Amino acid sequence: MSSLLSPEALQSIKRLDLRARMVVRGFLQGLHSSPFHGFSVQFSEHRRYNRGDDPKLIDWLVYAKTDKYFVKRFESETNLIGYLVIDLSKSMGFTENQSMTKFEYVTCLAAALTYLMIMQQDPVGLITFDEKVHASLPARSRRGHMGDVIARLSNLKPAGATDVPASLTQVAAMLKQHSLVMLFSDLWPSDDDEKTWQEQIAEVVSALARLRHAGHDVIVFHVLDAAEVEFPYDGPVQFTDSESGQSVSVDATGFREDYLAALAEFRDAYRDGCNQLQIDYVPLDTSMPFDTALTEYLTQRQSRF
Repeated sequence: MSSLLSPEALQSIKRLDLRARMVVRGFLQGLHSSPFHGFSVQFSEHRRYNRGDDPKLIDWLVYAKTDKYFVKRFESETNLIGYLVIDLSKSMGFTENQSMTKFEYVTCLAAALTYLMIMQQDPVGLITFDEKVHASLPARSRRGHMGDVIARLSNLKPAGATDVPASLTQVAAMLKQHSLVMLFSDLWPSDDDEKTWQEQIAEVVSALARLRHAGHDVIVFHVLDAAEVEFPYDGPVQFTDSESGQSVSVDATGFREDYLAALAEFRDAYRDGCNQLQIDYVPLDTSMPFDTALTEYLTQRQSRF
C-alpha cells in the first residue's frame, strides 16, 4: 500500500482534496490487513475495556472480529481539538529532484490529517506562520469545514524568512482550549551570525515548552527534502540559502561526511528536546509514503485514551 501513497504516485492527482481522500482511504484500508488489524476500529469509536468499566458496555460484535474487549467511547472521550501549524518560509519551497517540494508534501499531509480528523468528528483548525503568525481558521468539525481548510491550503505559497520560536509563542497565547498542535516545518536555523544553530534549536524547544506547559499536546512533523537528508552531491557545488540569498561554494564530495554528521546532530537535538517535553517528534523526508506520517499521528492520538 505504501507505494500507492508515495509522493510520486499522488503527483498526478492535481486536486488537493482528492489527494487527501486517496491517502486516508488507502491508509485505513491498509490498517485492516496489517499488524494494526482491529486498531482502526478502536481508533474510530471504541477504546479498550478497562477494569472498573461496566461489562454491559462491551461491544460483542467488535470482540467477535478482534478477539479483544472494547467498549463504546462517550462523546467526552473522543473530542479532540487539533490545529495544523504550518511553516510558510521560502525554504519550504525547496526540492532537488523529488516530485513534491517540502511545502507540497506538508500541505498534502495536512489535508489528509484534516480529512481524517473530520471523519472522526474532531474539530481541526489551521494556523500558518513565517516571521509571525498569519490569519488562521478556527477549529471546526463540520463536513463543510474541510473544504475551507483545503481551499486555504491550496492557495498558500512559501515565501520569506521565518521565526519559529516567536510564532510558536504567539500560537501558545492564541489557543484558549487544550488542543493537539501539529507543527509542520523543516526547522532549519536562520542565517543569524549572533546565534549558533544549537542556540536557535534551544529557542524553538523553549517555545514548544510553552505549548506543553499550557496543557497542549504537540506533534512535530520535521519535514526535509530527500536531498537534504541524503546529500547526493559530488564535486564543486554552489549552494544558495533560499531565505537570505547568500551563496557558498563547497567540495561536496569532501563535505558530505561532515554534513551528514551535522544533520544527525541537528535532528537528535530536536528529538532529545521533544522527548524531554513528552512531544512526539516525527522526522520525515519528501520521498517517504504518507502512511508513515499518518501511522505516527494515529499512534499519538490513541495514546490519549
